Amino acid sequence: MRIRFSFALAILALPAGARAEDPPAAVSYFKDVRPVFQQNCNGCHQPAKPLGGYIMTAYADLLKKGERDKPGVVPGKPAESYLLDQIKIHSSGKAEMPKGRDPLAPAQIKLITDWIAQGAKDDTPASAKAVAYGPENPPKYSGPPVITGLAYSPDGTRLAVTGYHEVLIYDTEKYELKARLIGISERLSSVAYSPDGKKLAVAGGAPGRFGELQVWNVETEKLLVSAPYTFDTLYGASWSPDGKLIGFGCADNTVRAVDALTGKQVLQMGTHSDWALATVFSQDGAHLVSVSRDMSMKLTEVETQRFIDNVTSITPGALKGGLMALDRRPVKEKRITKVPQDEGGKFIEKVYDEVVIGGSDGAPRLYKIHREVKRQIGDDANKVREYERMPGRISSAAFNADGTKFAAVSSLDGKGEVRVYDTQSGAKVVCEKVSGPAYATAWHPAGKTVASAGFDGVVWLHDAATGKLLSTFVVLPKR
Repeated sequence: MRIRFSFALAILALPAGARAEDPPAAVSYFKDVRPVFQQNCNGCHQPAKPLGGYIMTAYADLLKKGERDKPGVVPGKPAESYLLDQIKIHSSGKAEMPKGRDPLAPAQIKLITDWIAQGAKDDTPASAKAVAYGPENPPKYSGPPVITGLAYSPDGTRLAVTGYHEVLIYDTEKYELKARLIGISERLSSVAYSPDGKKLAVAGGAPGRFGELQVWNVETEKLLVSAPYTFDTLYGASWSPDGKLIGFGCADNTVRAVDALTGKQVLQMGTHSDWALATVFSQDGAHLVSVSRDMSMKLTEVETQRFIDNVTSITPGALKGGLMALDRRPVKEKRITKVPQDEGGKFIEKVYDEVVIGGSDGAPRLYKIHREVKRQIGDDANKVREYERMPGRISSAAFNADGTKFAAVSSLDGKGEVRVYDTQSGAKVVCEKVSGPAYATAWHPAGKTVASAGFDGVVWLHDAATGKLLSTFVVLPKR
């Protein structure tokens, strides 16, 4: 009688609807396991960077062997699946993989183990099966891609252009395609060469799934860093002047900076209230400037990760829309300014910097990044100059090498415009024969040519002094 009573109590102690013999809940590869791999594994195990000879971006590759000649996943046999050996947590609290990062959470490891034990089935919907692009299987285009990022190398010999799953590198003599840097992110929002021109930072991701920062060695065309952040596309990659850090904005409203060698995060600022779309470091590298859809430009101290100030006015209505274009004005000699402190009315010295911004209201504006007077309600004291408005939304702005001029591009109602402004006088040159909405621009280091591109996949090369169209080329790889 006691035995029956005890058994009855045990049954009652189980969660509602459960039985002692119930197996683990069914695990979905597509919904449960794949996101764990995307966030923690794909950066080092993809066609562009197959560490250990093992690729994890496609289901079929998970079942293959790596350099250790052991299959990563054996359906129904967790004990024979080498992947589980690599991610298990040892008594030291560490795991072999993810390399150089914290181990997966125990719940994630159990999820993967249960999935393998249940047969490691691929339940990816046919409509969502992604092609694993790589050097042996580059993207194929039915039409030119929308171009959202351009960057000239510091020596002016190469132009980097964003495509689909790749950055396309063109020479600047004949503008012929020289290299295709193919990664896992389907959408690439921006590209930026390092100050020494040896590396290329790429911000992008897969909308609603993951954001990725890529760092490429431009000489060897090898992927050095592929690091995931957030669950949406990244924007506005920028390098610190010493080339040690890369800043970028995120769709989770944060601004971040990471170590350029490892991808390890060193800064996160979360005071924006909408997507952060562009970043730039101060010339001394001590601060990171960011702009956002929340109609503000903010200043963050890099070393402390401390939000310092709203560079733009915080008065409602001062700006008429979100900001997405940002660049720092190059200078020949550093200038020092005195910045007021909140406590005791003290002033401290800072390096003086100016930036150009643009966004939804079409008005380029020049700002100094440090406040030189005490804040007054309703002021916009950091604004240096406002320039003649462009039609529509400004998506990109870039200074020439000496900061005397900047280019800006905009779009409205299916049309685009490219302009070159004189920084001091505000005089403008409107570039001719722009064939569609314009989203990206970059100056050739020599300062005579402006490259711009946008919706129709055409790169326009204009004479910066006259606005005359020098030449064009269509971004459309043949193979």
